[in-house]
Amino acid sequence: MDNAADPGTLVADGAELTLELGPRIAPLLQGRIAGLAERAPAELTFGNLWLFRQAHRWRFHEGRWPFISGISYDGQPHALPLFKLSSAPAPVLHDLLVRHGCIFPLREDEMALLDGSRFRFASNRNDADYLYPAEQFRQYRGRALQKKRNLMAQLQTAHALFVQTYTTALREEALQVLEGWMHDKHKQPGETDDGPCREALALAPQLGLEGFLYRASGEVAGFLLAQELQPGVWVVRFAKGLVRFKGIAQFMFHHFASRPDRKVDWLNFEQDLGLPNFRRTKLSYRPATLLPKWRLLP
Repeated sequence: MDNAADPGTLVADGAELTLELGPRIAPLLQGRIAGLAERAPAELTFGNLWLFRQAHRWRFHEGRWPFISGISYDGQPHALPLFKLSSAPAPVLHDLLVRHGCIFPLREDEMALLDGSRFRFASNRNDADYLYPAEQFRQYRGRALQKKRNLMAQLQTAHALFVQTYTTALREEALQVLEGWMHDKHKQPGETDDGPCREALALAPQLGLEGFLYRASGEVAGFLLAQELQPGVWVVRFAKGLVRFKGIAQFMFHHFASRPDRKVDWLNFEQDLGLPNFRRTKLSYRPATLLPKWRLLP
């Protein structure tokens, strides 16, 4: 085997993913997505990996070819490389596959650089990110988005709306929204993303999250937290609104896409996990494209 895969390069057990590892891991992830603009996969930021560390059982493996190992939402063990795949010798990739069963996520351009005679590739529709031009939310033009436009207009007519830049000083009010949202959805703690959401609200600045708290007629009505993945490309990590304020979700997306203080060209709504309600909602906003992610298999 190539010396690049000698013992010490790939560590068997790895280390727990902690906040202290952020300065080491974040630049490596940025190296994988630099220059990709809206084609960058939504999950490749340290903050996102840390927030969902328990769901995926992430472990960090240090070495010449560093990577993170874990389990996908559909139960597939895999390795997430923290290096450019095109720079790694084939034996390194082979060793990752033997030890972890799959390498994920790969972009289409990364897949094209790998030898198809050595490896197999597969994609899962549930993994694909939903991409939207920000202009779509600024205007909600056309018949396809007329309902979104009407819901937002009804909210603006019925309520005086007030927006505050999110800081952790507003965390308790945002948590009120989260609790109300869970009640509206008939969800118990742990049945949704409430755990990571609570951590995001507590640690937003450290995790690279920005957003707003929204009030309607003096009551807290919703909040949105997003992360800039590439210049002008924002991933909406958490968006929660109370059902009694119809149109709040449409208004939050509109407001964030229209913010004058930051460049917003694209919004990424992440994957739908194969959940029918997620899929219907995300499709209803008419994505410009779905960004596929590929799995490298032995």
